[in-house]
Amino acid sequence: MLMTKRKPATVGEILVEEFMLPMKLTQTALAEAMGVQRKHVNELCNGRRNVTAATALILARVFGNSPDFWLNIQRRSDLWEALHSPRERQRIERAKPLKTAA
Repeated sequence: MLMTKRKPATVGEILVEEFMLPMKLTQTALAEAMGVQRKHVNELCNGRRNVTAATALILARVFGNSPDFWLNIQRRSDLWEALHSPRERQRIERAKPLKTAA
């Protein structure tokens, strides 16, 4: 697993910086294209909502890329957060490796 001190870009940052700004898309316009409420897009853009499989499929359809693109961004953020959260780090370190695989 790649360990880095720098926090990876979030879905919201990628969505806004790489897609919405260059395309001059507003949150309202994106919400209409996605068929979701504006609040859904606002929460994605501001990091208050994670990308689910369904949202990844919708974003992929709207922007013409793959759902894996969106899910991988979310996965990298989730892993980084887990590795840099003291609470989660304690839980991870409590786990004991098995001596043999079942």
